[in-house]
Amino acid sequence: MVEFSMANAEAFIDEDDELDEEPGEEIESAPPLNVGEQREINSNGLKKKLLKHGHGWETPEFGDEVTVHYVAILLDGTKSVSTMDKEKVSAGLDCGIVTMRKGERALFTFPWETGFGSSDSDAVSSNIIIQFEVELVSWITLVDVCKDGGIIKKIMEKGELIGPPGDLDEVLVRYVVRLLDGITVAKTPEHGVEFYVKDGHFCQALPKAIKTMRKREKVNLIVQPQYAFVDKDKDSESGVPSIPPSSILSIDLELVSFKPVINVTGDLGVLKKILKEGEGTLTADEGAAVTIRYTAKLVDGTLLEKRGFDGEDTLKFLTDEEQVIAGLDQAVTTMKKGEHAIVTVKPDYGFGNTEVKRDLAMVPPCSTIIFEVEMLEFTKEKDPTEMNKHERIQVAQRKKEEGNLLFKKGKYQRAVKKYEKAIDCINEDEPFEDDDQKIVKSLRVSCWLNGAAAFLKRNYFQEAIKQCSKVLEVESCNVKALYRRAQAFMETADLHLAELDINKALEIDPQNREVKLIQKTLKQLQAESNKRDAKLYTTMFARLSNENSSAAKRLKVEETESNNEENVGEINMR
Repeated sequence: MVEFSMANAEAFIDEDDELDEEPGEEIESAPPLNVGEQREINSNGLKKKLLKHGHGWETPEFGDEVTVHYVAILLDGTKSVSTMDKEKVSAGLDCGIVTMRKGERALFTFPWETGFGSSDSDAVSSNIIIQFEVELVSWITLVDVCKDGGIIKKIMEKGELIGPPGDLDEVLVRYVVRLLDGITVAKTPEHGVEFYVKDGHFCQALPKAIKTMRKREKVNLIVQPQYAFVDKDKDSESGVPSIPPSSILSIDLELVSFKPVINVTGDLGVLKKILKEGEGTLTADEGAAVTIRYTAKLVDGTLLEKRGFDGEDTLKFLTDEEQVIAGLDQAVTTMKKGEHAIVTVKPDYGFGNTEVKRDLAMVPPCSTIIFEVEMLEFTKEKDPTEMNKHERIQVAQRKKEEGNLLFKKGKYQRAVKKYEKAIDCINEDEPFEDDDQKIVKSLRVSCWLNGAAAFLKRNYFQEAIKQCSKVLEVESCNVKALYRRAQAFMETADLHLAELDINKALEIDPQNREVKLIQKTLKQLQAESNKRDAKLYTTMFARLSNENSSAAKRLKVEETESNNEENVGEINMR
């Protein structure tokens, strides 16, 4: 039995080989070998004959540390194990071993040069064909974590297909840290230690390696000094001993488990740490009717309220309807049935800078609130594809009215969502009957126009232009669409386009008061723009005039100097 690394296999590929294909790729795409069958597996003359099937489906990769039984045989039957340098054996067999499965036995045949090079100094003739009978016992995967040799991860035991953790996740790990002479310098308790990956722990190498691991994976890390640095201030309370400078560490590490942390709002304003995964793949989503139980606390542990415990009623509400604070609302829309999570809500998504009374205590201004939430059940809003045409029209009408109410309350962003949902119910993918077509067209136009008004209120001028343009595609003489698009064009300084829309609107409705008012505003903007342009051109022409005057003066001086030089020449000649 022998162990060797396959890290240098690529060095033995000829320059003329096709480098975009890994050795062994041909056999992977070809039908599996049968016992006794032989096949050439690369262009260097390496042949493989299967002697015994292996187990499973995985094969080692270049760079892995493999354990094999092998016998080297010359074609005359001479066994030459003792004459074979282990490193050279590795070089010759790498391309074959990466095609093998655990427990597999195979006979590899190749020319001497393929494995040992034409310049080899051994006494064996370079024309000899050599064979290796190989049994793959096992292998250990090696990973260069930082791609610079600073942290080499040796996978001792593969984990589950869960992970790896991210920066925000909370991990539970066990580890033993040793110097290369075997002295233990740090060790976790038997139950392990828990921390957030982004916060780091013990030394730089741990979080970097953990982000490459899966749940229950066990590894050994060889850590070079640049990644072995210990932050003594951070770990002073844990009694971390002093590590000699320039030490290389050996760390046995196990990722016991981890709790995923979701950045719900994308700005760290609402974080959800999953304590227990929910059922299936469906989440509550916006507009769902949800039932939850929860406790709410301040960061110092002060209990604010609880629902659904000790005989108390659970909390039922519709998501995206502002029936609870924004942070809890948004977090709940990401939860599955049965999911249990810790939700941390920063003030911007909670009660802001106001003091609020809750069931059990007051919430001070600018407080972060921590909810422990369990999703008991939810009913998702019916999807338009699940409705008949009559239902879709009814829902679209209801959504439009809900949007109008939100608009009147100044909740423009939520109003836009309602208009968009209304449009989704009556999109143009499915035709409606003639009797319904007029109603559907009117609903679409109304939602687009109201959406444009909401976008104008939020200063989203390009979106407002898009909404109005949709209206004008189906109703080219819609004065409201022309009016609102002209407003948006004026805000984006597209005064010529605004003028075209205003003129067309006045052709259709010459007495329209609102259009006349923005026409006056447009004329003021155009006058101001003309003044700016005039000032710019005046400055530009003045600069050009000065440059021309300076150039003329320089030319006159040059001519005078030239004449003086000629006069001096004449005097000298007399």
